[in-house]
Parts: sequence; C-alpha cells; structure tokens
Amino acid sequence: QVQLAESGGGSVQGGGSLRLSCAASGATYRIDCMGWFRQAPGKEREGVAHILTTGNSALYADAVKGRFTISIDSAANTVYLQMNSLKPEDTAMYYCAAETRRYVCSGGPLSYNNRGQGTQVSVSS
Repeated sequence: QVQLAESGGGSVQGGGSLRLSCAASGATYRIDCMGWFRQAPGKEREGVAHILTTGNSALYADAVKGRFTISIDSAANTVYLQMNSLKPEDTAMYYCAAETRRYVCSGGPLSYNNRGQGTQVSVSS
C-alpha cells in the first residue's frame, strides 16, 4: 500500500506561482506513475498532469499547458507540480495520485489507485 502526503497549497493573486509537493511512502517500489488532479466546488474532478516514475512522458490537461510543470524525484519518492501564471479558475483542491498497477498509467490520475488527502489552492483576481 502507498501513502501520499501533499503540501504547498495556499492563497495567491492571479499571475502568481505555487509549487505543490507530494511525498509517497510505503510500497513505493510498486509505483509506475504519479500525477495530480483537482476539484473545484460544484465541479467535476479534472486530471491536471501525470508523469512516469522514470521522469518521461509528462502529460498535461489543455487548461494548464504552458503554465504548469510536473516533475518527479524518484529517489525521494516525491512528485512536484510547479504552477505559474495562476488564474482564478485554477482555484481548487489539488490531489496527488499514484498508480501501482502495471500498464494503466495512460488512463490519467483520475484512475490511479492511490490518492492523497489534498491541498487547497486559491487564486484571487
């Protein structure tokens, strides 16, 4: 089993930046990929980005392309989400996710079988 702990959320003005971190513990050797999804009040969950533990094949939602960057430190079992040029519509609870089943990473973070408790990101106009 894998445990995930997010940090780095907060409040920022539009145009600002935040960096989210997610540390994995437990059976980390089983993780094939990690990612982030978000959920705003009254809205459906939305996949944001995901990446293989090799550091390859980073993919992003169209809404965040060019503004967000996902990276991974496999030695530290930590995935990061650098968020630049933040917009009020980025306001949401951000969740880290990790997948330990083989060959399902392409499904995106909404389908992954391990999730964290979330960290709140609020962007004001």
